[in-house]
Order: sequence, then structure tokens, then C-alpha cells
Amino acid sequence: MGNAQYEINYSTLSKINSKLLYVTSARFDTDWHSIMHTHPFTELFYVLKGKGTFHVEDRVLDVTEDDLVIVNSNINHTESSNGESPLEYIVLGIEGISILAGNNDEVQLYSLHNYENYKHEILFYIKTLLQEASTKSDYYDLISQNLLDVLIMNIIRRTKSELIIETSNKISHECAYVKQYLDQHFSENINLDELAKISYINKYYLVHSFKKYAGMTPINYLNYKRLKEACMLLRTTNHSIAQIASIIGMSSQSYFCQSFKKQYQMSPNEYRKQSQLKEI
Repeated sequence: MGNAQYEINYSTLSKINSKLLYVTSARFDTDWHSIMHTHPFTELFYVLKGKGTFHVEDRVLDVTEDDLVIVNSNINHTESSNGESPLEYIVLGIEGISILAGNNDEVQLYSLHNYENYKHEILFYIKTLLQEASTKSDYYDLISQNLLDVLIMNIIRRTKSELIIETSNKISHECAYVKQYLDQHFSENINLDELAKISYINKYYLVHSFKKYAGMTPINYLNYKRLKEACMLLRTTNHSIAQIASIIGMSSQSYFCQSFKKQYQMSPNEYRKQSQLKEI
């Protein structure tokens, strides 16, 4: 009798903190008119049959059987079907993570992949998730959550292009760190590449995530912070406009004046005069 023992070497990938929100089975009928929309969570669309298109932001993606479309949160999207071969697909709504495609130069917030060669793996988990969600047998929620983790790992394993998992908690923490850094270093020469380096987030995704977090891009927030500081200096000091521009880290007096007027609909000198009048 022979024995074979295989040791398990654990990877460094951290636990996936995702949450399965829903599983939907859909067929695109002729009277179905979908419109562009967004969700505050990630969606995975697996095409079971048919042909059609996905409209994602400003792009149109042709889809067919065994295609998987990944659409991360707050991305405009909709789908349409080929009338002769209507789309049938399963949709997973997932909270807590983003699944990003790309490399160190650019990250896509949506992507298209085909799993025809691995459908026996990928589709098994998706269909099992659908069955668990529909029947709701004992412990279906725990089973579904574990199936989702395995599915995501399989998707990453079987995808030729690089896929990256980012958790919402991680992004919020890193965006908070970037905001704090900008609050403290706004007078320095700062660019997006430097912010990406200190936060360990791809710069394209940093712009997207920070805008969700703070309501504006990192560079727009930097300018906002500088102009707020300029207002304080105009009210409380006799520094010249050129001195204030230098103190807050603006590249030139003219650029400072243009930015200030665009933000407050008046020049720095006009703002100073108004502030002085209010104190009288």
C-alpha cells in the first residue's frame, strides 16, 4: 500500500473580506430596456448563453458565452442583447472589495475575461451559489460566503491578465492617510506619483478612490487646502500676494491669483479688503 502526503504552503494573500449581497439569474427578453446605472458595490456578470454588449462608462464590450464582466463600484454600466441570440447570465453583487485589472501603469475599474477553458471550475461555483441563494437550506449564508471566496481565487488564478483585490477598508484607510499627508505637507511640491508611492495604491485607482472618499481628486483637494490656508493668511497677516503664494506652495503668483478667483469669484486683494471691512 502506497502513501502520498502533500504539505500545504500558505500564500501571503490576506483573507478576502467580501460579502455576497445577491445572486441573480437573468434572461434578456425583447421588452427589457436597461439604462446606464451605477451601484455602490462590485458586480460580476457571467454569460451562460447568447451574445450582446456591455456598455461600461464610454466603452462598448462585445460579450458571448463564458465571458465574465467585472464592474466595480460607482462605474456606469448597462447591457444589451443580440435579438437572435438573447443573453442569459448570472449576476453576483459583492460588497467590500474591488477586483481590478491592469498593471503598474494603469488600473481598469472594469474588465472582460473569457473562461471557456475553465468553465468546469468557474461556472460550478457560480451555479452552486445561485442554488444556495435560491433554496436557502441550512447554513446557506455561510456556505455561500465560502463559495464566493473560492470563486474569486479561481477567477484570479485562471485569468491571464493581472487581477488585484482591494478591500474597501484598506482603501478608506489609505485615503485617510493621503488626506492627512496633504493637510500636513500642502506647502511642499506634491504630485500624484508621490501620493501613490506613499499610499501603496496605483495612482489611477487612488484618484478614483479618493474622489469617493473626499468628494474630489487628491490634487483638487491639495489646491483646496492651499487656498483655505491662503484665506487665513490674507485675513491675519500683511504678507504680499507673492509671499502667500510661495508659503502655500503655489508655483507662481499668477497661478495663485487665477486659482483663487476661480474658487472664490474674487481676487486675493479683493478678499483681503472685504475681510478688513468686516472687522471695522
